[in-house]
Parts: sequence; structure tokens; C-alpha cells
Amino acid sequence: MKIIRRIGSLAFVIGLFTAIFVGIPWYVITTVDVDMPWWLKLAILGLIGGIFIVLMTVALEQKIKMKSQEVISSAETHNRIILLNSTEVPDREITEILGVAKGHTIFAIWIGNDLSAIVRLVLGGELTEYTEMMGRARKIATDRMIAQAEELGADAVINVRYMTTSVIGSAAELLAYGTAVKLSHRKSLLK
Repeated sequence: MKIIRRIGSLAFVIGLFTAIFVGIPWYVITTVDVDMPWWLKLAILGLIGGIFIVLMTVALEQKIKMKSQEVISSAETHNRIILLNSTEVPDREITEILGVAKGHTIFAIWIGNDLSAIVRLVLGGELTEYTEMMGRARKIATDRMIAQAEELGADAVINVRYMTTSVIGSAAELLAYGTAVKLSHRKSLLK
């Protein structure tokens, strides 16, 4: 799938640069002759075809990925890792600090949702498209942090924090991180 998308990207870039840097100057110089040469037609076809191929492969990959994530989500059981944004776990003692556990993802929304959000910017109201996007990103980043903590053999991740950064346009990176720790068994109520 990536090879097909790269071929589409290459066709788009070649078509774009040929149309802009060769086609436009040619058209300006030869405005008398309105018949478009074959190479410019081919460049425009590559431009449009490349966009189409890239969009189709990305859409197909997204559909496949969403189906596989649904299967994983439905098969998940309750995690045994405790997540807290405090530095202590009630009634438990930290016996070992294993290091930082982190998970991150970079998420973007479909351009149609992006356009809907732009309309909401004008009319006002919650940008639900971005709210949903960040909710999914937060879940994925948290799941990746938990997986890394499990690999470290942690019982809990304390001092959990989230950080977001804008990457490009409507794409955002979300990083979840915290300290992976081992815990003692329940503290005795008798002291």
C-alpha cells in the first residue's frame, strides 16, 4: 500500500512542478496558441491522478487500521496498571522506580471535518471534530504508555501527564508520560 501511495505522491509532485514551472511559463509565452501540448496534459493528469491515488490509499489504510483497532479494543481486558497523576499511591508503598513510561501519537482529522470546524469557528460552538480527534489521540497515547509500563514490569504509573503540540495544520501530537513504579502489597492497617 505504501508503494502505491508513494507512486501517487511522485506523480502528484512531478505533475505539480511541471505544470507550475514549465506549463505556466509556456502558456504565458505562447498565448497565441491555445492548444495545450501533450506533455502539459500529461503533467496535469499526473497531478490529478496522483492526488486521487494518495487519497484512496490513505482512506483504505485508515479503514483497515480502524477495523483492527476495534478488534483490539473489544479484546482488551481491564489493565492491571494503576494510573495516577499524584506522586503516591494510597495504601501502597513504592518499592522501585523503573523509569519513565511514555506513549505518543500524531493525529489529524479528515479535511471534511476540518472544513466543518472552520464553519464552527465563524458561527461559534464546540469544535466537536477536534474534541473527538484529541480524545482518540489521548486513548492511543495512554494505551501505548501502559504497554511500555507493562514491559518494564510496573504495577503503576504515577505522576501521569499529557502534553500536546501542533505539528502541521490540524495535526496534533499527544504525549502521555509518567513514572513507572513497582508497589508493595497493601499496607497493613495495624501500625
